[in-house]
Amino acid sequence: MTKPKRNIVWLKRDLRTQDHLPLHSAEMSGEPYIIIYLFEPAFIAYPDTSTRHLQFIYGSILQMNQVLKDAGRKIDIFYGNAKEVFQYLLEQFSVSEVWSYQESGTATTWERDKQVAQLFASLNCEWVEYQRDGVERGRRNRKAWEKQWFKAIQTPIIQNAYRSIKSTPIDHPFQIPLELLSQLKSYNDHYQPAGEKYAWSYLKSFVSGRGRTYDRHISKPLESRKSCGRISPYLAWGNISIRQAYQFVRSHDSYNQSKRAMNGFLTRLVWHCHFIQKFEMECEYEKVCINRGYELLEYDKDSTKIEAWENGQTGYPLVDASMRCLRETGWINFRMRSMLVSFFCHHLGQNWKDGVYFLARQFLDYEPGIHYPQFQMQAGTTGINLIRIYNPVKQSKEHDPNGVFIKKWLPELQQVNTEHIHEPWKMTAMEQAFCSVEIGKDYAKPLIDITVTGRVARETLWGHRNHPKVRLEKQRLLEKHTNANRAAFKKGQHD
Repeated sequence: MTKPKRNIVWLKRDLRTQDHLPLHSAEMSGEPYIIIYLFEPAFIAYPDTSTRHLQFIYGSILQMNQVLKDAGRKIDIFYGNAKEVFQYLLEQFSVSEVWSYQESGTATTWERDKQVAQLFASLNCEWVEYQRDGVERGRRNRKAWEKQWFKAIQTPIIQNAYRSIKSTPIDHPFQIPLELLSQLKSYNDHYQPAGEKYAWSYLKSFVSGRGRTYDRHISKPLESRKSCGRISPYLAWGNISIRQAYQFVRSHDSYNQSKRAMNGFLTRLVWHCHFIQKFEMECEYEKVCINRGYELLEYDKDSTKIEAWENGQTGYPLVDASMRCLRETGWINFRMRSMLVSFFCHHLGQNWKDGVYFLARQFLDYEPGIHYPQFQMQAGTTGINLIRIYNPVKQSKEHDPNGVFIKKWLPELQQVNTEHIHEPWKMTAMEQAFCSVEIGKDYAKPLIDITVTGRVARETLWGHRNHPKVRLEKQRLLEKHTNANRAAFKKGQHD
């Protein structure tokens, strides 16, 4: 019996219907094709994955299906490991081509892809993988990368069109377990809504008004929630492409009216891909120090400190408010993210490896290529970047001077006045009674003394920078990752 012809578009972190090259290629081939997404048990169980990620993915797929149904198409969802699912599909159908984007994921996704590639090759099936967002696989160094990135990001956006067909459902044994399906449908309203439609809604509202104060409020934990672009989850899961976002902002009428703010936003789109490109070249950053010389440092793992940090109970209000906000909403601004990592690594003295997966699970916009290099940069293990040891009290006074953000997420401190909101442990017993809070009971006492821990961290990290292995590694990293045209890169090439 002749197997029906079906080619395949394999979706990963590219959950959108427009500016989508694999879907465009499938349409242009003129051959029948199916669109699939895999919920893979091995990756669901991986320590970087959380239910909020899976829910965002599921919601994005449902929204894509609403668009695709007009053409009689849909995304078929499979629950199973990739090799097993593709073995099944290649047994059921005559598949000559599979299209997808490359995924700059963890080493486990790379190993998965190598297994799948071997399967395709053994069955004479061609797998076409396209580069994503100007990130190039196989680069040995970063020379001229930024020029090539700008060239790629300014190429015409693909206008996907879908010819109408009569959809035939695929009856397969890889159905999502009912318990998991129930979780996927129970999305928390405190998270940003998933999908392509909302990606555009956020981007349009940013350029039309929210973004005018972007550069002034980017470091403020409260104000940034409105003035920042807030499209990071949509970029992470591919609801919108970097190219779409860049060109939309650059060509919008408001660009010249708020040039400084818009250029600040565009520059961060460049840095977004800059870090992913670094990770694409060395995905070992997930588990090994960027500068291997920092593997020599030893840490005493303290579960009590780690648990207090994870639960927002360190006794430092801005640290705790930021963590509780992140856990509840899936998003905090960049400075607060940096402060959380700095506090964990420098003030609590913990190994970055013992906190990196926890934060990955909290971030709705978790992107491996950004997460691990950024985490290590803030942890001070690159040997290149300036070591930033954030003082959480100073950050609190500068960026939440009246404690509005703190009080929103730490209701136990609601009645504490501005004078003490940044250091509530300094209140007398009588002052605490007036504020209806007892430090050490209703709100935690400071877990550590940041004056002492900050000094120890500085001495340790700055001293270690002179270690011969650190210095040798620094030279290797500079040769591999330094951009040749740094001035143009910093400028952003969009003035």
